[in-house]
Amino acid sequence: MEKKENQVNIELPEEVAQGTYSNLAIISHSSAEFILDFIRMMPGVPKAKVKSRIILTPEHAKRLLMALQDNVVKYEKQFGPIKNPQAGSLPPLGFSTGEA
Repeated sequence: MEKKENQVNIELPEEVAQGTYSNLAIISHSSAEFILDFIRMMPGVPKAKVKSRIILTPEHAKRLLMALQDNVVKYEKQFGPIKNPQAGSLPPLGFSTGEA
């Protein structure tokens, strides 16, 4: 007996397909959710705005972590190692261990 996988039909609207550029992420969490704020910082501009906020359950956050790790490994196999920027050359990727 063949096992059928559940298939989901995913729609990608044109305005979402264009994407949103982010060069800074701040991650915070509570006992019930992880919050990922994606920010775009511009050179010479002292104020940055959150461009997108994604709220995930802890289970989905862990799945995202594993999927991102898998894709980084695949990327590096195809294109070579991703270099870590030198300290001070880019704003730090924000991680918060406090309550959201």
